[in-house]
Amino acid sequence: MEYTRERVIPQLMNPKNGLLIEHIARYEFARAFCKGRVLDIACGVGYGSEILLKQNPNINEYVGIDFCEEAIEYAKRNYSFIETEYYVGDALDKDLYKKYGTFDTIVSFETIEHFEGDTIFIDNLYNLLKPGGTLIISTPFGRGKKEPCSSPFHVYQYKEEEFIDVLKPFSQLTMYHQINTTIEIPKSSQKYYLMVAVCKK
Repeated sequence: MEYTRERVIPQLMNPKNGLLIEHIARYEFARAFCKGRVLDIACGVGYGSEILLKQNPNINEYVGIDFCEEAIEYAKRNYSFIETEYYVGDALDKDLYKKYGTFDTIVSFETIEHFEGDTIFIDNLYNLLKPGGTLIISTPFGRGKKEPCSSPFHVYQYKEEEFIDVLKPFSQLTMYHQINTTIEIPKSSQKYYLMVAVCKK
């Protein structure tokens, strides 16, 4: 099925699959920051909702948006809880905040590298976030925006300074790096392959 390309679908994957384990680790990391009304932009099949809502009384609503109708239908069938709503939507739609309102927390994992228009996407996230709200956003390390990508699914692969630069609309930013299931403030002695930024509006 088309929607399974570069999708994490836990029910179709071996629980020991490294990609699955690393994605779950990012949602578990984000859970500590999530409160109020939460948006998962490019939510895929919605498995992140279960992780974010688990033992987190601070979340009162989870909204998942993805461009793929088939993935959203899967999410509705498999990850519908009292607090969840799922919608088909385009991450580059500048009217998202008019359609869905604003959020206390936004989660965006491995989304920004998939399309032209990263600054449009960041502006959308900024408009969707309430004042004082938190964005948790991740992307893999790369050779730079102007360099060819090793992944056929990615338009950009950022150097860290490029990723930080595109996030400059936000007033505060803390960078974390990931290796396997560990997400931490980076250590100079360690080589990481993914960046996670926690941003405040």
